[in-house]
Amino acid sequence: MENPELFLIFFAVAFLYSSIGFGGGSSYIAILAMYGIDFEALRLMALLCNITVVSFSVSYYTGRKMIDMSDTWPLIMLSIPFAFIGGRIELSKTVFLITLGMVLVFASIVIFFKRKSSAETSAISDKTHIKTKVGVGAGVGFLSGLVGIGGGVFLSPILHLIRWNSAKRIAAASSFFIMVNSMAGLLGRFSRGAIIPDWSFAILLMSAVFLGGQVGMRLGTQILSELIVRRLTSVLIFYVGVKLIFSNI
Repeated sequence: MENPELFLIFFAVAFLYSSIGFGGGSSYIAILAMYGIDFEALRLMALLCNITVVSFSVSYYTGRKMIDMSDTWPLIMLSIPFAFIGGRIELSKTVFLITLGMVLVFASIVIFFKRKSSAETSAISDKTHIKTKVGVGAGVGFLSGLVGIGGGVFLSPILHLIRWNSAKRIAAASSFFIMVNSMAGLLGRFSRGAIIPDWSFAILLMSAVFLGGQVGMRLGTQILSELIVRRLTSVLIFYVGVKLIFSNI
């Protein structure tokens, strides 16, 4: 492996993102791009890493009965086919990286300033019209497939904004959304003939995020305060986003 430090970087990113219920796909792509990894391959590897992290988060939430499919299905009903369609669309490298940089800057601001929800301020999800849920899922799914991420950085802020449910339920639903849309986006890329040029490299990165995700999910939320983890994560992705934008304009 030419850049062994990537293992530690991906471990750290997975640790931070899993602590707040995300997969980290946007930052994986940005980091790989900064290291000059092949443009076609980096989105595939980021999606694989994303799936690795959130699959275990979904298992964790499912075991605690925190994912209510009666509430979640409208979000994923159209997001999956739209993520597949987005994954089939080609963007030029410059447009792609600038778009990703803007996504990261937006996400960093939302994560930094997001207020902690409480039972008193959380709304009941059935008050949100089903058409709104389906529309949000379709839009976020398409954008996720286009950029090559799971979409949690888009979905979670929107669900908080429309007061979809409690903070814990939103984190659980976002993890499930990230998992299924990462899979759909990956299939979209594969359907266009995209391939992983170096599976040993990809597996090494997946191992790093698996370990980071496990530690982050189990220890990060217990040892570090949610506020500290969110602020560290937001600063990290803001820096990466700004660097991507100014490196490609």
